[in-house]
Amino acid sequence: MFLGLTVDQWAAIAIFVVAMVIIMSEKIHRSVVAIVGAMIVIIAGLVVFADPEGAETVAGAVPIDEIIDLNTLGVLFGMMLFVAVVKQSGIFEYLAIKCARIAQGRAWRVMMLFIILTAVLSAFLDNVTTVLLIGPMTLTICKLMKQNPVPFFLTQILASNIGGTATLIGDPPNIMIGSAANLSFADFIMIDAPCVVVILVIVIAMFYFMYGRKMEVHADDREKIRTMDASKEIKSKYLMTLSVIMICLVVVFFMIHDTLGLKSSIIAMSAAGVMLLLSRCSVEKALLDVEWTTLSFFAGLFVIVGALKQTGVIAMLAQALVDATGGDVFVLMLVLLVGSAVISAFLDNIPFCATMLPIIAAMQGTIDVTPLWWAVSLGACLGGNGTLIGASANVVLSDIAKKNGYPITFMQFTKVGFPIMLVTVAIAAGYMTLRYFTIGF
Repeated sequence: MFLGLTVDQWAAIAIFVVAMVIIMSEKIHRSVVAIVGAMIVIIAGLVVFADPEGAETVAGAVPIDEIIDLNTLGVLFGMMLFVAVVKQSGIFEYLAIKCARIAQGRAWRVMMLFIILTAVLSAFLDNVTTVLLIGPMTLTICKLMKQNPVPFFLTQILASNIGGTATLIGDPPNIMIGSAANLSFADFIMIDAPCVVVILVIVIAMFYFMYGRKMEVHADDREKIRTMDASKEIKSKYLMTLSVIMICLVVVFFMIHDTLGLKSSIIAMSAAGVMLLLSRCSVEKALLDVEWTTLSFFAGLFVIVGALKQTGVIAMLAQALVDATGGDVFVLMLVLLVGSAVISAFLDNIPFCATMLPIIAAMQGTIDVTPLWWAVSLGACLGGNGTLIGASANVVLSDIAKKNGYPITFMQFTKVGFPIMLVTVAIAAGYMTLRYFTIGF
């Protein structure tokens, strides 16, 4: 024992801290760090998996699904594979051009519709996939309007993180929270979505004063956009029809999966399987589009955090947090909301949630943790807008901008993103206070 901690606890903490520092430095790919860290904790005996065959195992061994959240991995894999097939129809490019035509080539209207489109797609697809699909179309439309695409990219990045907050599958933290707290798709629609709608309306108004009043498009350029044919982007009418039907079915089944007694991962993987079966698309091509590095990062990170749980560090942190706030749920909620946002602005929200969720789970039975799950959901997702490295979508779309000659610097993004992040978190704090401690709706 040293300072009240065992050797195993110090070892688990050291491995976790070193892994986080290396991940933040970006010197080594985060998937490599997670995998190597997982191997170290397993070899060191900090995590011991039970024999799946039921044979006798060493004391303290646990089933693999208590360490690695297989449901989260299943949802991510299923939706990645599903989107990999859907995007081959051309539906996303079609929607982008439709938005531009509806806006009649007027820059502010185009920006506003693209913000809404990005937010909605990010709610039902993962936001990285959304910005990958919307980004190239934004460049095309901006060139036709002779507009600098950087403000469009900035607003889309922020919209993707805001929109992804609304649903179970919109952002990885929500998938993790839903799995840890046994929350359904409908729960997120009922709790997070109303707050997100209010936030999006206010943020769009802020964007209008920041960018909208300064935008002018020549009449000739507006005419070019009005004459664009969105139908030419459809690569397969059959696949597009199938995609629309399947997207609707996926949303419905996500909403009722709890009633059906099915895990959300079953819905996601079933949807992917049906799309592969009916689409006649190349299975090999679809599988290549799956973000395997993200999945391997998750799996490794779960094992590293599992070592903190198995050695008792998580339970100690939970008790310390309760003691520091006097067990006051309101204070805890605000601390977690603001803390989640600020930390997630500088550290990927995935490792933060992987660490925080077991701490909240450990508080169950001592206090009502319901508001705490939602505080972390809103804080971690909205916090991704704070800096350029706050969320994967930020990095992806900034890379697209840089490759096309429109670099977005860290400070350039932070000057826009951090104030908006603070505003959205303040709105979320007011919403949570009203919902759980004042009106109680």
